[in-house]
Amino acid sequence: MWNPFKKAKQSVSNTAMGMMAKIAEKKIKNMSPKEREKMAREAFDPKNKDKLLSAMEMMRKSGQITEEQYREAKKRLGM
Repeated sequence: MWNPFKKAKQSVSNTAMGMMAKIAEKKIKNMSPKEREKMAREAFDPKNKDKLLSAMEMMRKSGQITEEQYREAKKRLGM
């Protein structure tokens, strides 16, 4: 029988990530512009840019994003 409270042995499923993305989107919409700007500054800090770049590289290798999407994201991040 399926237990919703049992921890998954594998990585997080796509549906769970979709749900988390929706929750994050709602939180961001409810933030004040000042808070949003502060969060964006922290997210695009030089040390975090390396983490973002490595995550995008992994997504490209696993086929989650295309080469074109990868290049466009790098361009928008100023990398």
